[in-house]
Amino acid sequence: MKRHFQSLAHRDRTETTDRHLAFYLTFIAGAANAGGFMAIGQYTSHMSGIVSSMADNLVLGEVKLLLVGMLALGFFLSGAGCSAILINWGRRRDLRSVYALPLAVEAWLMGLFALSGSIGFGSKAAATVFIVALLCFIMGLQNAIITKLSGARIRTTHVTGLVTDTGIELGKLFYWNGHSARHSAYPPVKADLEKLWLLSRMVGLFFGGGVIGALLFQRLGVPAAAFLALPLAVASFGPLLEDYHQRRRG
Repeated sequence: MKRHFQSLAHRDRTETTDRHLAFYLTFIAGAANAGGFMAIGQYTSHMSGIVSSMADNLVLGEVKLLLVGMLALGFFLSGAGCSAILINWGRRRDLRSVYALPLAVEAWLMGLFALSGSIGFGSKAAATVFIVALLCFIMGLQNAIITKLSGARIRTTHVTGLVTDTGIELGKLFYWNGHSARHSAYPPVKADLEKLWLLSRMVGLFFGGGVIGALLFQRLGVPAAAFLALPLAVASFGPLLEDYHQRRRG
């Protein structure tokens, strides 16, 4: 188990470690998204809805809501940008913790979310804005991690894309090639069953994370985010420790 967690965020990767990290992050994204809704009544993982709401609020003249949407979009972009900076910085220095760095930042920010209930914001509106910005930054940071290490093959917060790809593979699966396939210039249509199984599990994990996150936040409030920070911290600890020892020896 220890070796498994150490390999999740290590520089030296395999298709299996990419897939397992994607599973963990998809579950955490679902839980954090549901937890954010339980805390402030708003989802923070999908920018499609946020950008659409910005357009609606602009037309309706809801300036405050428009500004909150712009804030959410800006922090999601900032989180993705921060992840890219950390990963590229680690790659240039050949660090073992190249992917552990943004994971450690995510763990720290998730811990901050867990403590946000004890911060004196002065008003509910200020607390809402803080949590929206924080969670959007976390979601952008996390989505960029798996995007960078998988070569843009996998997303963890973008369920629309996962469901679309699942639908495409299902369309291939149930397509009847028929007699005409023999005379076609194109090869017979075949579903990628391995990809279909991967996508189905990720959609299921996002849903399962949402259920668990909603239950935890319903019972414990925002301190439940500590349960999401813990596996991120554990996964990032091993590679960071390796780089620390390497630097001391060097």
